[in-house]
Amino acid sequence: MDKIESPGQIDRHRRRLLGAAGLTLAAAQFGTAGAAAAQAGSSSASFGGLKQIEAGVLNVGYAEAGPADGAPVILLHGWPYDIHSFAEVAPLLAQAGYRAIVPYLRGYGATRFLASDTFRNGEPAALASDIVAFMDALQIEQAIIAGFDWGARTGNIIAALWPQRCKAMVSVSGYLIGSQAAGRMPLPPQAELQWWYQYYFATERGAAGYDKYRRDFSKLIWQLASPKWNFDDATFERSAAAFDNPDHVAIVIHNYRWRLDLAMGEPRYEELEKRLADAPVIGVPTITMEGDANGAPHLDPSAYANKFSGKYEHRNIAGGVGHNLPQEAPQAFAQAVMDVARF
Repeated sequence: MDKIESPGQIDRHRRRLLGAAGLTLAAAQFGTAGAAAAQAGSSSASFGGLKQIEAGVLNVGYAEAGPADGAPVILLHGWPYDIHSFAEVAPLLAQAGYRAIVPYLRGYGATRFLASDTFRNGEPAALASDIVAFMDALQIEQAIIAGFDWGARTGNIIAALWPQRCKAMVSVSGYLIGSQAAGRMPLPPQAELQWWYQYYFATERGAAGYDKYRRDFSKLIWQLASPKWNFDDATFERSAAAFDNPDHVAIVIHNYRWRLDLAMGEPRYEELEKRLADAPVIGVPTITMEGDANGAPHLDPSAYANKFSGKYEHRNIAGGVGHNLPQEAPQAFAQAVMDVARF
């Protein structure tokens, strides 16, 4: 595979850190009691401050914990979630000496586009390119990348296309690289039923409905995707604030329409998407994970095990753990990150 130029490398010297606000994490004990609290649905851990940095087409808002010279771990959230999925994972990693970095994806929280006329593109290659540009801006040559949902897909893409930037990976629900061609293929009715929101978003009614009811909609997704996670209102609202981002609806709607080949992407990502359409094998050390109560669409681990050619392990997490695995089982997720670092 030819080396792909990292987005933003050319303009690295023009980027600057914006704001030197330090990150403060709740001074709670993040041991067994913390994990039990997360499972019960209440999570007091939070990020006390954010940093901002220009990276590629974005000004990225992110949280950071741990020593500046620690081995970097980039933690990536999904939809409809935010950086607080890692509010208990980050301090566990920091206590172990890692530099845990948790960015808001485009369309979430404090992340903003630098230009008003930039296309609000939610296609997978764009999201992955954002994170490579983010690493360039922070002058991080290589990191462990760990995530779930959109975040896991983004990590998969980076590991496949820029393996030199990904030391190792933790991916909830395994191999998530797809293509528009795959999105055009019909599934059995029971499987199609699980993607009801994707078809809803394909309509203008759906776009307007998500905009109007984005909190109600997101809470419903949380409940369906994690049916045994009894999260409280405060936990949900802490994350729901990220959906007030002015570009959130546009990014979400475009992401799901692009998957069904109902929306165009951008020429700059065409070559990347062509490579991804071949479902490339991932060679970096990887741990995949799955909760035993994941209500979101997901494959059996046996269906994707052969997509990982490097050192590989799959872990099933018991105890009623749903789709938002890092927040529901923070100790298990943090342990996977620390273990894959030693692969």
